Amino acid sequence: MVTVAWSPLLTSDREIAYDLHASAVQHPGWTRTNLVLTDWVWDPWTMRALLVLAAFVLLRRGDRVTAVVVLAVTLTSSAVQQGLKAAVGRERPRWPDPVDSAHYASFPSGHAMTAALACSLLLWLLLRAGVRGGWLAAASAVALVSVAGVGFTRLYLGVHWLSDVLAGWLLGVALTALAAAVCLRWEAGEDGEETLLSAKG
Repeated sequence: MVTVAWSPLLTSDREIAYDLHASAVQHPGWTRTNLVLTDWVWDPWTMRALLVLAAFVLLRRGDRVTAVVVLAVTLTSSAVQQGLKAAVGRERPRWPDPVDSAHYASFPSGHAMTAALACSLLLWLLLRAGVRGGWLAAASAVALVSVAGVGFTRLYLGVHWLSDVLAGWLLGVALTALAAAVCLRWEAGEDGEETLLSAKG
């Protein structure tokens, strides 16, 4: 829809972007808060650091396959993100009075994509580790706030269109599903080999 410039989508993108940018200009204090959140708390490098830390913990626990998959999908995410930006080449919103700036093309949102990948992947790892109850609920709440929050900051600061953010979220979740599928398939293969060896024994 973005590449064919579907009119209803572009109209919705513009209306939301204009309304939020007007608010950002009128409320500099809230705008500064959004800048801190997007540049530090929910920055893609912060999210990637969490995934690298998770991979390190997995290695320490002897789960090398999952650790490698986590690192691989983190690198893949960056490659997919930059590849799509170059292929689509969508321009970012332009303002006479910008409150923030960003590099590279607009589609998809790298912040939204990396946050969705990191948060959904970390939640899946917690589930695999057997975390349940209150701890899982708290982690889920933090994840949801982070993913929604980073999307809002990119829109509020006027550096992305809504469809950029939605695409980033979808791609991040899709890569998490891919990573989970690879791990589960590997485990199923290992279980099959062990069963075969046991039968032969």
